[in-house]
Amino acid sequence: MNDVIRIVLADDHPIYRDGLARTLADSGDIQVVGEASDGEAAVAVVFREQPHVVLLDISMPKGGGIGALARIMQMDAPPRVAMLTASEADEDLMQAIKLGAQGYILKGVGAGELVDLVRELAAGRSYVSPGLAGRLLVAMRRRETVPANPLDDLSKREEDILKLVAQGKSNREVGEVLELQEKTVKHYMTSILQKLQVRNRVEAAMLAREHLKP
Repeated sequence: MNDVIRIVLADDHPIYRDGLARTLADSGDIQVVGEASDGEAAVAVVFREQPHVVLLDISMPKGGGIGALARIMQMDAPPRVAMLTASEADEDLMQAIKLGAQGYILKGVGAGELVDLVRELAAGRSYVSPGLAGRLLVAMRRRETVPANPLDDLSKREEDILKLVAQGKSNREVGEVLELQEKTVKHYMTSILQKLQVRNRVEAAMLAREHLKP
């Protein structure tokens, strides 16, 4: 790819993020056009800069990488997004792929390999760290053969929000309990309604009361 690849980095560890930015900038064909230390800031930077590629850490404040991914994928023309994370949890992996991530990269990856992966992502290819690819296939096959609970696709954060909604709490009250901004809760609720394939929070609450454990 001859053109410069414009990239946004989001990670709440500044030393790691700075090192990553330098590594990518040294490649010659990758330009870091924005950085963020939390989920909300990541979304704002991506909407402003319109990069080709975004690297998101999962464990960040204010919605984290998964929350940011869900909102970025709502763009008219979303960039290529990969999670760059230490998490090997099946839930995180499945959630990221389901929401539209084109890559899931573990932080142990070498600098040179990461540069190559960014180029691959920008060229339209996808990547899942080898140690996780097999587990992803197993999990997908299991979901095809086992009758699914309609709430199985929710992340832990979404499940926590839905439990509070089922108790009759407003977005503002949910945010106060979970220490989230009201607009963040609203974005989560949009994702919850889409995943549950229901029309409104009342129908979502009814499903929650039927399927969520107390």
